[in-house]
Amino acid sequence: MAVAQAQHKVRELYDALKKRGITVKFAIHPVAGRMPGHMNVLLAEAEIPYDDLVEMDSINPDMPQADVAIVIGANDTVNPAAKTDKGSPIFGMPIVEAENAKTIFAIKRSKNPGFAGIDNALYFNDKTWMLFGDAKAVVGDLVKALAGEGGH
Repeated sequence: MAVAQAQHKVRELYDALKKRGITVKFAIHPVAGRMPGHMNVLLAEAEIPYDDLVEMDSINPDMPQADVAIVIGANDTVNPAAKTDKGSPIFGMPIVEAENAKTIFAIKRSKNPGFAGIDNALYFNDKTWMLFGDAKAVVGDLVKALAGEGGH
């Protein structure tokens, strides 16, 4: 989200979903972005209500009831290997448990490994739909699709 400067498109998506009566919550990993709190600052810039930002430990128990998790640009911070693969360099790291949602949309430029240099099992999960491209453009297309304007 930061690299693509997609926070304002994320706000448009938030508004479109809320307009349809959909509950929207933002689960942000504490170390997401270039520094701790980076994503919170970007979402505050886009005027996302602070009450809709949920701590990782608070949102994880709710993930199995989530119809959709939209993962934007994250990699290691949502990688299930942190919980399941004892040989992984990230084993034991707390993650946002997006894999527990009923459907996952992952917006990435590619399936390339993140900082830890390992594949993300989430991207190969049967419930995950990969939306490849620049986050700002992809989220913009989602907003257009919700408005009935189509998209790519």
